[in-house]
Amino acid sequence: MTINTRYVKMPSSKALNTYVEKRLEKLASKYEWLIKADVSFKLENNEFGKGNICEIELSLPGPKIFATSKETTFEAAAKETIADLDKQLKKRKAKFATH
Repeated sequence: MTINTRYVKMPSSKALNTYVEKRLEKLASKYEWLIKADVSFKLENNEFGKGNICEIELSLPGPKIFATSKETTFEAAAKETIADLDKQLKKRKAKFATH
């Protein structure tokens, strides 16, 4: 699986890249039909402190899957986003199994 990472309104982070790649590789080993992941990290200024956004779009056979999370840290946002993607992938895998 190919992983493309973008940083919007913030500097890039090697540690964050490594963290997300490790988590996405776990998903890729679980669901071998994943093709590509487009990851975006965005920094948003707001008064609630939850301005760290992680968006991930997965390319796979059929419609693409997308999830986003807004948390206090980028690691927490990435973890939540990947957990959401895992739920969606389980549903997609169940559809594959029934056909």
